[in-house]
Amino acid sequence: MSDILTVDFMQRALVAALLVGTVAPMVGIFLVQRRLSLIGDGMGHVALAGVAIGLVSGTAPVLTALVAAVIAAVVIELLRARGRTNGDVALAVIFYGGIAGGVVIISRSPDGTPANLMKYLFGSILTTTSGDIWVFAGLAVVVAVTTWVLRPRLFAVANDEEYARAVGIPVLPINIVLAVLTATTVVVAMRVVGLLLISALMIVPNAAAQLVARSFGSGVRWAVAFGLVASVGGVVVSYPLNTPSGGSIVLLSVAIFVVVAAVTGLRARVRGRRHSVAEVHPHEHGAQCGHPAIPHGDHVDYVHDGHRHAAHEGHYDEHGSGGAPAGAETPGGPDHHDDTMTRTTR
Repeated sequence: MSDILTVDFMQRALVAALLVGTVAPMVGIFLVQRRLSLIGDGMGHVALAGVAIGLVSGTAPVLTALVAAVIAAVVIELLRARGRTNGDVALAVIFYGGIAGGVVIISRSPDGTPANLMKYLFGSILTTTSGDIWVFAGLAVVVAVTTWVLRPRLFAVANDEEYARAVGIPVLPINIVLAVLTATTVVVAMRVVGLLLISALMIVPNAAAQLVARSFGSGVRWAVAFGLVASVGGVVVSYPLNTPSGGSIVLLSVAIFVVVAAVTGLRARVRGRRHSVAEVHPHEHGAQCGHPAIPHGDHVDYVHDGHRHAAHEGHYDEHGSGGAPAGAETPGGPDHHDDTMTRTTR
């Protein structure tokens, strides 16, 4: 483990992991908002056909994969916007056509086998060259800057296209930009995670972030943090274990999601126990409710079925047993209560 940073190919692998772990969740959060979590898979399969064209023609596979994925992204958005076919059908056509085209095209190579596609399908980060790093870094910077600059418009369109259109946001161009960003991210990540697994790194960190974030901005930050931990951690773990880096990265991202889900679920259960539901009121207490009112410090309690209830932020806290004389205080002073909550329903 101590020699990871001294080995050239591991240095390149870690840089590539940092790039992918940063940009993939930044783009993925808008796909999650639009419920297009699987579009990364579709773009990956089209990029596969581009890789095959590059291998057969002797052209740089990264360039041909980028061109193929961008063209497919634009076509999908145009078809979806014009309503001639829905997004799912368009994505399915591109999905299957891309992978089939890749296999057929690569069969025409001198080797006559699709084996050369394996490092693109499942990632081969340890074979990443310095030239690949520079190309990926350039593409990653473009994706990150574009996403950051357009984030208010991307957010508006992803949440409500009709509202965005009503306030003058060019919806179709913004959707095309997001599709192109997705295609570019897929190409950046294909040597790190693999074309078949990149969608996981775009979606799973965002799924974990949604469990802990309180706003869209914090969601982006949490998603990027989880993405970086998964991508860099997956590379570091795969080195001593001699496991595929792409699979290790995705498994680590899934493990992060499971841990976050378990922790947030446990925390919610603990909070629920602190305010257990005592009973349901068919009305709200007030001056005309007919139940005795008892002054209690700086508020008023109402006696109902032997319990004293005080309104608090949309629910009722139980402040002890009923029947105490007006002005009486429960043990512990005017602010004492046992945190038992009863919710109101109309």
